[in-house]
Amino acid sequence: MIDELSDVRWRISARGASGGGNCVEAGALADGRIAVRHSEAPGAAIIIYTRAEWDAFLAGARNGEFDFG
Repeated sequence: MIDELSDVRWRISARGASGGGNCVEAGALADGRIAVRHSEAPGAAIIIYTRAEWDAFLAGARNGEFDFG
């Protein structure tokens, strides 16, 4: 698992970067899965999503499914 994470190019959203970096980072694995970690604790737990799971999450976020207000 660690070997496949060594080449991940981690990306943080522009919104997260402008907010002091207290955000999540995501990066694609070679096989298309998406790794997600907390930007303030990059050595802590990393969650791996399939591409289908990641795409479903992004679609839900765009459609407001996670607006808790």
